Amino acid sequence: MTSPTEYRPLRILLGTDTFVPDINGAATFTRNLAIGLALRGHDVHVMCPAQPHGDGTFSETHDGAQLTVHRIKSISTPFHPTLRFMQPWKIGRESDRVVREVGPDAIHFQSHVLAGRGLMRAAERHGIRTVGTNHLMPENALHHVRGLPKALVPAVASQQKHAVAALFGRADAITTPTRRAAEYFTEETGLTNVLAVSCGIDASSYSADLSPREHHRLAFLGRLDQEKHIGELVEAAARLKDLDVSVVIIGEGEEREPLAKRAAELGIADRVEFTGRVSDAEVRRTLTASSIFVMPSRAELQSIATMEALASGLPVVAADAMALPHLVHDGENGFLYPPGDIDALEASLRRLLALPQADLLALRRAAMQTVVCHDIQRTLDTFEALYRGEQPPVTDLDADGLSSSA
Repeated sequence: MTSPTEYRPLRILLGTDTFVPDINGAATFTRNLAIGLALRGHDVHVMCPAQPHGDGTFSETHDGAQLTVHRIKSISTPFHPTLRFMQPWKIGRESDRVVREVGPDAIHFQSHVLAGRGLMRAAERHGIRTVGTNHLMPENALHHVRGLPKALVPAVASQQKHAVAALFGRADAITTPTRRAAEYFTEETGLTNVLAVSCGIDASSYSADLSPREHHRLAFLGRLDQEKHIGELVEAAARLKDLDVSVVIIGEGEEREPLAKRAAELGIADRVEFTGRVSDAEVRRTLTASSIFVMPSRAELQSIATMEALASGLPVVAADAMALPHLVHDGENGFLYPPGDIDALEASLRRLLALPQADLLALRRAAMQTVVCHDIQRTLDTFEALYRGEQPPVTDLDADGLSSSA
């Protein structure tokens, strides 16, 4: 590791296909990483899609950190109504331009879709060290390709896996948020030496209200997209009409209208609130005021939203799938249920809502304890080392935290 006397700030370019104001795991991770690095004194640049008529290079302040954000002219597509994408035919030229302007010590890309492809070519052309983090399961991205015949899905998914392997295989270091996600990545791509590095969270930014609730509110936070299976929460909530329970769904996406329509059909429209995009402060206030967090997704490579809920002292009911069991320990800080089993989800919610206050308080305290090993300062230490080409700090954390390898 670099000694304190040798330490020098780095110029880091983060490349992502989704950034604030988008609400999703990759956007949140990139923002949190950028803020953390900037507050440590590094010169942080972010290359990302622009919002409509908002392209250009901007000095932006996020949570007290100054970032230089290169918002590249982008387009909307029928594949995803809430995200915009940099123009594929210009991504090579734009990436090279940004790299030449910034002159980074390291480039860290967040997916293989566009930013990663463009920045990898530019990095190789200019001899810059690269780190790639995978947040995406290719099968889930295909949900947004409307009109794709089901018979073609396996072939297209296979092609995407090859594209992922080809890009990430050229990076100097590969990371993904959990050990299970690293194992999945190796299984799908054949690439080894994948580092499991938690997305990290600043738990001090969240507050818990451990007092008894007069009214119970179930919360969800994230993209309102098909692969999140938020409909399971709506269906289960409709079965809890005998209890004083409401639902708050934080986020935006193509499933908002179908979910609202289903809530109306079930007679609980007045009990389901859709917040849309809200500020970080409002997200935190909403989580603090809620009673239980529900994450029905089957495709979480970590789930920053679940970590935020745990840091807010919420017990979590989550699908027993992919990396969620890393965070949700059945009977300790919440409950796991078989994906798609509405009966089991309902039973878990009823069980939590019926717990004596002392037992519920124990779950809430355990929830907050869960995120201790996901301290974002550990995450920043690890990525700083990777950017410098050094061995990451050795940790003694188990599969629920940071790991030196898959």
